[in-house]
Amino acid sequence: MTREEKSQVIEELTAQLADNANIYLTDISGLDAATTSNLRRACFKANIKLAVVKNTLLEKAMEASDREFGELPTTLKGNTSVMYSETGNGPAKVIKEFRKKSEKPLLKGAFIEEAVYIGDELLDTLVDIKSREELIGEIVGLLQSPAKNVISALKSSGGTIAGIVKTLSEREG
Repeated sequence: MTREEKSQVIEELTAQLADNANIYLTDISGLDAATTSNLRRACFKANIKLAVVKNTLLEKAMEASDREFGELPTTLKGNTSVMYSETGNGPAKVIKEFRKKSEKPLLKGAFIEEAVYIGDELLDTLVDIKSREELIGEIVGLLQSPAKNVISALKSSGGTIAGIVKTLSEREG
């Protein structure tokens, strides 16, 4: 690979790092062709992009990036594959499901919404991370809850002020 080709790959990797808020570094070495193909298919179905990268080029792309990857570059040893995803827990779910049949992929580390996670032992933690949409849904539900209480109080008490106050005080107690 010429210096110009390397520099082009680093630019492309830097752009990928900038465009994706959720990045997983994994080790898929030792998987046979059929198993690798199945992993790629599982990633595609989950809207995850899987790419095998050279450690030195990825490390240079991380250095060139505006983001702070913390200890993540220290995991760049051996074979490395990168998973890019729109959801923070998507790749973790794919890895966990895939490992029911195979011992790999191993999680080296992850960069999720500005937070860095290092080590395969954090896979279960990453599976449990809620996506942005899930969190927004929970917040909207919590915000709607008090309004629902007032509306149900209005309906159940016949609409009088005394009835509303009585119903709300009963719910509080």
